[in-house]
Amino acid sequence: MAVLSGVQRPAVLTDLLPGARVRDGALVVGAALLTGVAAQVSFPLPGTPVPATLQTFAVLLSAAALGPVLAALGMALYLVLGQVGVPWFAPDGGNATLGYVAGFVLAAAVTGALARRGGDRTVARTVGTITLGTLLIYTVGVPWLMVATGMDLPKALMAGVVPFLLGDALKVVAAAGLLPGTWKLVRMARGDRD
Repeated sequence: MAVLSGVQRPAVLTDLLPGARVRDGALVVGAALLTGVAAQVSFPLPGTPVPATLQTFAVLLSAAALGPVLAALGMALYLVLGQVGVPWFAPDGGNATLGYVAGFVLAAAVTGALARRGGDRTVARTVGTITLGTLLIYTVGVPWLMVATGMDLPKALMAGVVPFLLGDALKVVAAAGLLPGTWKLVRMARGDRD
């Protein structure tokens, strides 16, 4: 919680929920589950071993809502349990996409940290926050794609980034509407004037 003008204000959306350890544990598991469910909305694309999914949207929204620690723990749980056999990775993904899943942990930590600092309060800030989170997922995912498939960098970018740019732009726009809108509702419900 942030303290401004002597009044405690929530830093991320989950600061509005009561409880502590049980709540936090449930939120970590919930973030992993949400990502696993979003992974099942999967569409194979021609020319790439990476399917289009809703995972990144779930990861980045979870990160903004949970903050850096809980979000990163949720994505780490998603990654670890998927590796030990929980069938919640994208069905069309395979080993070539594991780097993107590992990138979820980094993106969740950074996106959550930015949200904690107000990076999800306005449309412009949210666009920057979610775009950076998306880029971090690519930063880990593309090199793994290169190793897993033997692609060189230009081919990996064409297979692992370019086909997803339009969908990622739509996810950024959706998040830019959802997150600041949610904060506006929270402020109205709390009677905040700012």
